[in-house]
Amino acid sequence: MKPGARPQKTAARTNAKAGAAKGSDAFTRGVTALKQYVEREGAMPGRGHIEVLPDGTEHRTGIWIGNQKARRDKLDAEQLRTLAELGVEWAV
Repeated sequence: MKPGARPQKTAARTNAKAGAAKGSDAFTRGVTALKQYVEREGAMPGRGHIEVLPDGTEHRTGIWIGNQKARRDKLDAEQLRTLAELGVEWAV
């Protein structure tokens, strides 16, 4: 018996612009969730905090902040400024 043909993996991204747009959307959603939390609580969310956005979806805001910190060398100046204005200390 011959083994069956293995399906070939498809690329995760088909073009770079789509990936950049998706990243921008994710950043915008994260900022929306962070603004909402800071306005309500007056502080930064904890690592495990989940924020419910106005559209009813959940956003892991605390995890998102940690991910942004890990990727801060990839954030542009405007993104860093936005985070700093919201009180994210490492973005200053």
